[in-house]
Amino acid sequence: MSGKVSPLRRLLRYADADRPQVYWASFCSVVNKLFDIAPEILIGVAIDVVVRQEESFLASLGIVDPVHQIMLLGVLTFLIWAGESLFEYFHLVAWRNLAQRLQHRLRIDAYDHLQKQDHSYLEQHNTGHFVAILNDDVNQLERFLDGGANAMLQVLTAVIGVGTVFFIINPTIAMLAFLPIPVIIYGAFWFQKRAEPRYNKVREKVSLLSSRLSNNLSGVTTIKSFTAEAREKSRLEQESTDYVTANREAIAVSSAFIPVIRMAILTGFLLTFCVGGYMSLQGDLEVGAYGLLVFLTQRLLWPLTQLASTIDLYERAMASTRRILDVLSVKSQLSNGGHKLPAKSVKGAISIDSVSFAYQSSRPVINQLSLDIQPGTTVAFVGATGAGKSTITKLLLRFYDPSSGAVKLDGVSLTDWDTQSLRDTIGLVSQDVFLFHGTVRENIAFGEPNASLEAVEKAAKLAEAHEFINELPNGYDSIVGERGQKLSGGQRQRLSIARALLKDPRVLILDEATSAVDNETEAAIQRSLTQIREGRTLIMIAHRLSTIVDADQIVVLDKGRIVQQGTHSELVAENGIYRQLWDVQTGGVA
Repeated sequence: MSGKVSPLRRLLRYADADRPQVYWASFCSVVNKLFDIAPEILIGVAIDVVVRQEESFLASLGIVDPVHQIMLLGVLTFLIWAGESLFEYFHLVAWRNLAQRLQHRLRIDAYDHLQKQDHSYLEQHNTGHFVAILNDDVNQLERFLDGGANAMLQVLTAVIGVGTVFFIINPTIAMLAFLPIPVIIYGAFWFQKRAEPRYNKVREKVSLLSSRLSNNLSGVTTIKSFTAEAREKSRLEQESTDYVTANREAIAVSSAFIPVIRMAILTGFLLTFCVGGYMSLQGDLEVGAYGLLVFLTQRLLWPLTQLASTIDLYERAMASTRRILDVLSVKSQLSNGGHKLPAKSVKGAISIDSVSFAYQSSRPVINQLSLDIQPGTTVAFVGATGAGKSTITKLLLRFYDPSSGAVKLDGVSLTDWDTQSLRDTIGLVSQDVFLFHGTVRENIAFGEPNASLEAVEKAAKLAEAHEFINELPNGYDSIVGERGQKLSGGQRQRLSIARALLKDPRVLILDEATSAVDNETEAAIQRSLTQIREGRTLIMIAHRLSTIVDADQIVVLDKGRIVQQGTHSELVAENGIYRQLWDVQTGGVA
């Protein structure tokens, strides 16, 4: 449906709450333009006073003395200029405030909507794509509302206002003066139709360029370590060149509009100038009226030269609007069960009942998997890369729903629980630790922003992080840098564990939390596991088998199926996949 509705109409629907502001801004633009064309009318009346004096148009209204007529025109000129200035201020403030408010709401709504989308949708696009929409596309719409909307309204007002005066004074000249208008309007639509796909292409190229910049700046360390600066510069240069090329194609179309309009304007002006002059010489048109028509013709037609740039701005804005509103129109495929989890009474019993799952257009990653996890126990999942370990994490957090079967918490399917309360009940420590730019305390308290310092310190101690935090320059108030770049990998991982523990979740998932840390950090995490596992269900996705030897149950996965299950000692005693993995990592020492 959204593809059939114009972006402007979709925007007006979105901005329904702002209609009073739109009406006020539009009213101010119209009144400002009416005041703007009024001085030309006064000039024509003044010429009429000078030429005809006691027989002028004003004299027919009862003001016979030419001096009084000029004084009246002076007063009217002052009032008109004051009114124009006043409504110039009003429409500038109204449109700019509307632009600011609308771009703010669009950005926040689109960002909030993205946060709530399924992982499947987010993983189909890169970060730069969304950054381009939330930043560049929103700003493009703001630029149009700042000036383009007012320009279009004022052109329309000028055509109607001046046209009315023309037809009142002399319908014949009015017809001649307005002769180019259909050509200009047809040309505007003709160029708009050809510019639209080109500007859509421009927005797509901006998205790709933003993605490249975002990706490269995030991976600058890797680029430097592989001395790939020149290659990455070349790739970025290609993306930028594609953007410039797309822009050049759009500009070539919009720029061609200006010469066409200028020639059409010249035709209308010459017709008024010559025919009106001839009629004035013949006595069929008063000199003042002739002067008025010449001035108004210029006032009517000349602003149309700006129509090309206005349409250019409009097309860019509508291409951006379409992308923004397309994001807002995306519907989540995961329904919200709506039942709030009673957090304090959650036991942490997990049941995976005949679950199968496949990502889009791929073979099943989980295949008819069934498993019961008792509350308060520690269960570890191991297996080769691609066995389905991390997919289980995504299913437990309900980033995805199973293709078939059901995942249950305390006997109730996850699809029946409120998604937010479900995730509040589960803590996650991922292999890919993400820390936000801010202090150590802010990062630990990310899930509980109102937590006291004592609670933060307690979580840090459980995660074996308190000691190194106190050694930082400002302790818990030390800035970690973007993505925690001022900390080591092990320090970031321990902060991530502390952040999860502060939530005090009934279910805690460690998704390969020790796979990329040093031996000292692994030992620290091992020491804290004894305390961490108390009173909660602990699920560990393990790469290093040394971290799971004390698990109550170890589940070995292969191609999405359970091939072994038992304690460490039981599995080492078997001649299976687990024993092979253990031998590789330890040299066969049980």
